[in-house]
Order: sequence, then structure tokens, then C-alpha cells
Amino acid sequence: MKINTFEEIIAWQKAKDLTIQIYSIFNDSKDFGFRDQIQRASVSVMNNIAEGYETGTNRHFKHYLFTAKASCAEVRSMIILGFELGKLSKDQYDKLYSLSLEISRMISGLIKTL
Repeated sequence: MKINTFEEIIAWQKAKDLTIQIYSIFNDSKDFGFRDQIQRASVSVMNNIAEGYETGTNRHFKHYLFTAKASCAEVRSMIILGFELGKLSKDQYDKLYSLSLEISRMISGLIKTL
């Protein structure tokens, strides 16, 4: 299957969903440092997938995918911290952690195909 736009990439779609969930959960948080960090990291995942795809070369796309994967690890780390600090319920933690891990695996798969 040929991908014509970055919006068709399932990893990007899931990263967008993760970002929306994170913004929804932390939107009213008064811990501005934590909130801003996890929000920026989640946006970085989806944006690096998009930017990399738009470069038009596999070499550059792969570079951006590695950056997206690293940002995904940062999000996962922040999710763990957020749960341990009581900023996330167990249900929120489980959903966000699982989705971030799924995205990371999808990005790894994309890297391998390039």
C-alpha cells in the first residue's frame, strides 16, 4: 500500500490521538512544568512523523522517525511519573501507557521498512 499523505500513517493517527488525550487530561493542571513537558513531547511524536514523511526521502524520514520514537519514550516516561505522582488515575495510566507503547512499536516497524 502506498502512502500519499502523512495523515494516512496509522502511527501518526495514533500519536495525534495520544496528544489529544494528554491535552485533555492535563489542560487544567497547575503543574505547568509537567503539563508543558508532556504536551510538547506528545506533539513532537506526531510532528516528527509528519515532517519526516514530507521530506520525501527515506533517509530523512528514517531520521525523523528515530526522533519521534525518542519523543514517544519521553512521553511514556512522563506517563509513568504522572501516575506515580498521582496526576493520572490507574485507568488513564493504563490507556496512555499502552497507546504510547503501541505507537513506539509502529514507528519501529516503519523504520525497519525503510
